[in-house]
Amino acid sequence: MTDVNSQAQCACGEAPKLIFPCSGAADVGQVADLAARKLSAEGAGKMFCLAGIGGRVSGIVATTQSAAAILAIDGCHLDCARKTLEEAGFRQFSHLQLGDLGLEKGKTPATQETVARVAEEGRNRLAG
Repeated sequence: MTDVNSQAQCACGEAPKLIFPCSGAADVGQVADLAARKLSAEGAGKMFCLAGIGGRVSGIVATTQSAAAILAIDGCHLDCARKTLEEAGFRQFSHLQLGDLGLEKGKTPATQETVARVAEEGRNRLAG
């Protein structure tokens, strides 16, 4: 019989590394989104819901609070992913802005090469 008064313990192992891309409407938003999906598929981290952070969805916020690492990937200089995390109270995270890699809004098609380049930088930031 389980004691209902005992505290639940997580049996899920290591805390996740979470990735929040801007996923905006511009070409660089698409690159940010695809890079996050690539990193998630490769097991470097887990793509997570930025809209859930903005909407203060309790389960998403709680999981993010317990993350081992957080990476925000912004396509353009508006930094929507970074600002959304900060507005929700998060301060400890890595921020990758595609402009820092020389990628420009309106001039960056979502090619496999570009997505791989952004994913590689994201992988490095999650690891370090």
